[in-house]
Amino acid sequence: MSRPLALLLCALALVLAACGGDDEADSPSPKKNDSPATTAGGCAKTKAPAPKPDGGAKKPSAPLKAKVAYDVVLKTNCGSFTIRVDQAQSPKTAASFVSLARQGFFDDTTFHRIVPGFVIQGGDPTGTGTGGPGYFTRDTPAPDTNYTKGTVAMAKTQTEPAGTAGSQFYVVTAPDAGLAADYAVLGAVVEGQNVVDRIAKLGDPNSGDLGTPLEPVVVESATVQES
Repeated sequence: MSRPLALLLCALALVLAACGGDDEADSPSPKKNDSPATTAGGCAKTKAPAPKPDGGAKKPSAPLKAKVAYDVVLKTNCGSFTIRVDQAQSPKTAASFVSLARQGFFDDTTFHRIVPGFVIQGGDPTGTGTGGPGYFTRDTPAPDTNYTKGTVAMAKTQTEPAGTAGSQFYVVTAPDAGLAADYAVLGAVVEGQNVVDRIAKLGDPNSGDLGTPLEPVVVESATVQES
């Protein structure tokens, strides 16, 4: 049975210690701790950014360049991972995602939904699970589409047509998410799968499909690379 993926509502602390005295010769040199505090999963502790406005992004008017590979590097407080977009399978979705990344839309947003053994989900400027860019695209997936580990697809509500996409995306962390062919395939993780796995550990297992994060996971920047 396919598992539904409906949208659900859902500081970097550095401590510098120094001590001194009147007589430097008699006092040990102050020591600094330049390492950021980390979570149990190895991510740098940070605060969730303030919510960004919903909508307001510019929809691309042209497809991506043919015969060019587009990679989007997401730098997070857990490390960086790279998504290679699949413009052959989902040309409108790919062009939109790359455009949003170039507009800085994903910068200072969170992975607001982390369901252990299923997916990590981000791309919502509001951090609530209901936000988006203010427009939609649609690339209907093939009937035999499988959502396996490392696949990146676009989230939507159950009432929206197959392949509908805004800005919210998810990365599959299960061997097979068991989802119906309902979600536009953005691409796949080609570098940094270990970072995705690290993020996946920060979901509260007691929150079920709500996927409440145990710690904030922040997308610090999203940059586009062409090759």
